Amino acid sequence: MAFIGTLRNKMGTWVVIFVFIAIAAFTLNDIFSGKSSILNWGKNSVGEIAGKEISYDEYQSVIREREQNYFLNFGREPGEREMPSIRQQAWDLLIARNAIQAEYAKVGVEVSEDEQLDMLVGKNVDPNVKMAFTDPATGQFDPNKVSAYAAQLKTMPLESEPRIRWELFQRDLKPGRERIKYENLLIKSTYVTAAEAEREYHQQTDVAEVRYVYVPYFAVSDSAVNVTEDALKAYYNKNVEKFKTEESRDIKFVSIPVVASASDSLTVKEELARDVNEFKTSSEDSVYAAKSSDSKNAYATYNAVTMPVFLSPDSLVQGKVIGPFLDGQVYKVVKVSKVFNDTVYSARASHILIKWADASEAAKKEAKAKAQGILKDIKAGANFGAKAAEFGTDGTASRGGDLGWFSSGQMVKPFQDAVFSASKSGVLNDVVETEFGYHIISVTEPKTNKAYKLAIIEREIVPTDATLNEAFRKAEAFTSDLSGVADFEKRAKEQGLVLQEAKNVVAGDRRIGTLGEARSIVQWLFREASVGKISQVFDLQEENVVVVMTNEIKKGYKPLASVKAEITPAVRNELKGKVIIDKLSAAKGTLEEIAASFGTDANVYSSSDLKLNSNSLPTVGFDPQAVGVAFGLENGKRSKPLAGENGVVIVELQNKTIAPAVGDYATYKAGLEQNAVNRNSAGIADAIKENADIVDKRYRFF
Repeated sequence: MAFIGTLRNKMGTWVVIFVFIAIAAFTLNDIFSGKSSILNWGKNSVGEIAGKEISYDEYQSVIREREQNYFLNFGREPGEREMPSIRQQAWDLLIARNAIQAEYAKVGVEVSEDEQLDMLVGKNVDPNVKMAFTDPATGQFDPNKVSAYAAQLKTMPLESEPRIRWELFQRDLKPGRERIKYENLLIKSTYVTAAEAEREYHQQTDVAEVRYVYVPYFAVSDSAVNVTEDALKAYYNKNVEKFKTEESRDIKFVSIPVVASASDSLTVKEELARDVNEFKTSSEDSVYAAKSSDSKNAYATYNAVTMPVFLSPDSLVQGKVIGPFLDGQVYKVVKVSKVFNDTVYSARASHILIKWADASEAAKKEAKAKAQGILKDIKAGANFGAKAAEFGTDGTASRGGDLGWFSSGQMVKPFQDAVFSASKSGVLNDVVETEFGYHIISVTEPKTNKAYKLAIIEREIVPTDATLNEAFRKAEAFTSDLSGVADFEKRAKEQGLVLQEAKNVVAGDRRIGTLGEARSIVQWLFREASVGKISQVFDLQEENVVVVMTNEIKKGYKPLASVKAEITPAVRNELKGKVIIDKLSAAKGTLEEIAASFGTDANVYSSSDLKLNSNSLPTVGFDPQAVGVAFGLENGKRSKPLAGENGVVIVELQNKTIAPAVGDYATYKAGLEQNAVNRNSAGIADAIKENADIVDKRYRFF
């Protein structure tokens, strides 16, 4: 027994060690198998909201909800164009559920089942329900129809569209009402005191008469002050809250455009040329054109008014095939399927409009005589277009009076009748009166009702695979053996590429500067990039883009180095202000004498109706400090030199008129309360989001 006890005591330590090794081996095997939640921890996360990690699966679940809602509203699945908006809606919904709704319990906001029923059939019916179940004949809401509809839905299958739509609507009623109650609770807590209302009254109605010397900062040259590192640091530390920022990246990039070559253009032209013979013999022009064209509108009816500019009606003969010809970046082939007479007439004309000065008979007589005189000159050989440019009084004067083609009903009746009655082109014998004035008319093309059914095949000149590959190879060659920002900039200059820059790119951005849709670049920036790293080639439809990351800013405050350029002008103005103040402080005498002693850049101005709520001085601009100081002075007193937004001022109060007390400041109180309500209403959700410590990592997946 003693032996067994000794063995137990001595072996106990080894047993513990053995068990530890076995457990460790098991754990390590699990970790390095790739299936461990330890190694994968956080990789499945799309972000964090109010301390809660949001998994990819949870996010996808909410996205599917929004997709279903989209389908119910539009009758189709959302496409790639709609998905960014769908994903953002899903993220906003998760913020509402995890950050905003969590606040409701803190203040005791609840929506009972009775309240939910009340929103459907009670006294406080949801506006959407009321609109859907209001009798059009009587304009009265009928709650019985709501109950009957709900009962009918219960007989339908669970997966039926009407039942799903109704259940989704009911599900959203409660959170919607909770949010309204919560916001109202905060908004209604707004209170304005009688003293605040009275102060607002005086800010709006008290008037000061002031004179002031103003010296703008540009009166001191930039070279006269030295912006030191210490001055920049002091300004930065004093205003650090202005530089609060989300995590962001700065980049520089070059874009290598993908342009169709002459060979690509020739390929398209040759392909179309091969189609011409088939097109000529085709008996189904509309079908052939629709099948062969890049355009959706391949077969349509045209008249002289709607005829495409690249065609002339004179050349259109039934059965004729025209082309292929180049129109911009598109090759076209046109077949005249049918020429026929339509019921609608069109004509083309030019005119010179002479308006009367007023509606009196004398004014009309004078205008008519003037128009007839111009007509006489034209008949005698004067150029119609020149006369239109000289005397025309409407927008056609600059183009010689040309109105272009127009159809029946497009012109006022007297004008249309005159033009459509002409059997040949030329200037009409007499002026025509309409409600606009007197018209001298030249018929360019007499009326016609010719119409044409045209089948038009369009082929856009696009880069071939060979051109795309060549452009991509050029972009890849640019990236070869590049290292760092300096190399990137040097090579861009050597190759004659325009170096572009984008600052403050955040994780949620989809567009970058001139690049437009560039989500793939944003994802690279936040997934893989580091300062100085060169990207792969990004294929952005019509251009290949190469990027280098130049700066990274963490969430919090922008470092001084990244805002130096931004704050240097403000610091320079502060230093200039001190120079100006020292010089003005040494001057004596009247305002005019002080201004004269400073120099030509100092001037004296005045204002006879300055109000405290204006926050600005004439000529000086925005300067609330100077306005406040002016109202704080006694009549006849003068302020010290004050450095403001745009320069330095010395204010002298001539007279201050204090508005008399009134018995009721209710109007001013109501105005202040409404402004406060508007501010609170707009800021509640933003304030909650700001304090929810939202971390958005969706760039990992989308």
